[in-house]
Formats: sequence, C-alpha cells, structure tokens
Amino acid sequence: MDHLLACAHGERNAEIVGISHHDPREMQDVISRCAIPADRVFTDWRACLEQTKPDVVITCPASGAHAEWVERIAAFGVHVLVEKPFASDLPQADRMIAAMKKARKRLAINWPLAWYPPHVTAHRLIQAGVIGELQEVHFYDGNRGPIQDHGNLAAPEPSLAAKQASWFYDRTGGGSLIDYLGYGATLGTWFFDGKKPSEITAVTGGAKGVRVDEQSVTIARYGDWLSTFQTRWGTFTSPWLNQPQPKCGFVLKGTDGTIANYDYEPTIRLQTRKHPAGKVIPVDRLKKPRLNPVQYFLHCLETGEEITGPLSVKFARIGQQIVDTATLSAKTKLPRKLQR
Repeated sequence: MDHLLACAHGERNAEIVGISHHDPREMQDVISRCAIPADRVFTDWRACLEQTKPDVVITCPASGAHAEWVERIAAFGVHVLVEKPFASDLPQADRMIAAMKKARKRLAINWPLAWYPPHVTAHRLIQAGVIGELQEVHFYDGNRGPIQDHGNLAAPEPSLAAKQASWFYDRTGGGSLIDYLGYGATLGTWFFDGKKPSEITAVTGGAKGVRVDEQSVTIARYGDWLSTFQTRWGTFTSPWLNQPQPKCGFVLKGTDGTIANYDYEPTIRLQTRKHPAGKVIPVDRLKKPRLNPVQYFLHCLETGEEITGPLSVKFARIGQQIVDTATLSAKTKLPRKLQR
C-alpha cells in the first residue's frame, strides 16, 4: 500500500482523498510521505468511503478476505485496484468479478512483477515472434522466509516455535505456494497470451512440524510440452538485496530461441538461431502510461482502453485456476485437470 499510494500521490490526475486502516500506526509512513491531512485519515472504512466519495479504491486486504472487501467496496459504485493475489481461491475470485460486474465498474489486480523491465522486455520479444512460438515457461521465485532477517545471512533459521506462532505460517492462507505461485502462473499466462494448461501436477515440501509448505514445484502441461513453476521460502539470500541461486525470474523456451529474464536485472539474455551462443541485451525503459499500476489503471479508466496483461481479470483468473489446481494436486498427490 505504501508503494501504490505513493504512485497515486505522484500522478497529476489523481488525488488521495482518504485512507483507512483499523490500526492508525500502520498508516503513519504514508501520512508523512504523501502529506495526507488528518481529516482524510480514517479507522472506519465505511466512513472513509461515505465522506470522501472516491472514484477509485486501492485495497490490500488479507488474501483470504479479498472477496469480502471487494463486495463491500463495490457497493459504493467505485472502480477497484486490488494488490495481488487475486483471491484465496477461484470461488472468491468469481465473487469479486460478479460484484464488480453488478456495480458496472472496473477491476484490476496488481502483480508487481508485471512492472519489472526484464519481464516487460521478454513479453515484447515474444509478441514480436523473436523466439518463435512459446513452448515452455520456467519460473523460480521466493525469499528467505517471511519472518527471517533478510539482510543478515548470519541470522539463525527461525525456530519451529517462532514459525508456529506466526500468522504467515497459518494454514488458512500461508505457504510458499500461495505466496508466489500466483506470480509465475499469471505472468506465465501473459507470456502464453492467455493459453491455459490442461493438466497440473504439484508437490510441496518443508521442515517437519511446519504447518504450511516452504517449497513447491508445479508442472503444467501446455499441449505437448511442460512448464515448471517453483516457489521457495528459504532462499539462500534475499532477492531484494542479492539474487539467490537459482535466480528469481523466468527462463522462456520457444521454437526459435530462448530468453532468460530475471527479476531486477538491467539486461536479459536472448538465444536465437542467428545467435546460438546468446547475446545480452538491455531491458526496455518503461514509458507512460505504463510506468506503474496506478498510472496504467487511471489511463484505462480515462480512455476506455481495455485492461490487458497480468492486471486483467481474464489473465489473473487463469492464474488463479492454476494455483487452485496446484493446491489440489499437492493435497491429493495426483495430477489434476485444470480447475474450472
């Protein structure tokens, strides 16, 4: 929310008319950074909406409550930008879609990876046919762990008791699969231009006694070929500080080439028939109106332009189908057809 509200604060065609959180302490950084007057700060979400009458609401509730909050907000007749994930499961996602359709307003789901220049560049090259027809997407992502000291490699692994006491490790919505698979599944759908896998096989792992998975591997069948999506709580280094190995990001294989596009990096590596040894090329520079999710969403609202890519309900719902199917496969220890 800090980042998204900073984006709104920086746009000339946007004004933060109100913010709300039940705990005032959680809002202090944003209040200071965006110079939000005291009369625009609320602890009662309903009062915030009733008194400020916004055009757009940006929301970041707990993943298990996305449907509940979107239904509440939609009743006020506003457009909604939801921070990832789409929802905790497909039925919740469909409730959100239905609520916004009833309100006749637009819904977008923000996946931060969609704004990383390496992935934007890779998508452009795929669309241009540079690597031919896309056959495989391979994804790896994660972090050192939700309660680990990200900047201190000497810090000991959190104890089992600490993990069991943290809401991050609660079965109702925790685990590396729920935390990260949606990124790979949704951006993978973007790279595949909306193509759906037919079958999903997923397995999970983790330390003994931990209630949720700390690692997952999902295999998705697209036609004759297999794509893989790996998630990990417990990478050796924090990806925000130093890329771990395996690197966080994607490797994409097409009929005529490959692309390695990793998070945060200023270049990608491209292989083609003309350059089989591969060549390193600089990433694209993002341009308006696609510098950030708020700018892009407002642009689509003002122009009537269709919301495309990972932020679109269409692609995000396919990503949710993959996540739900992977969760079911891991639970039943069987390959599963894509959930409808």
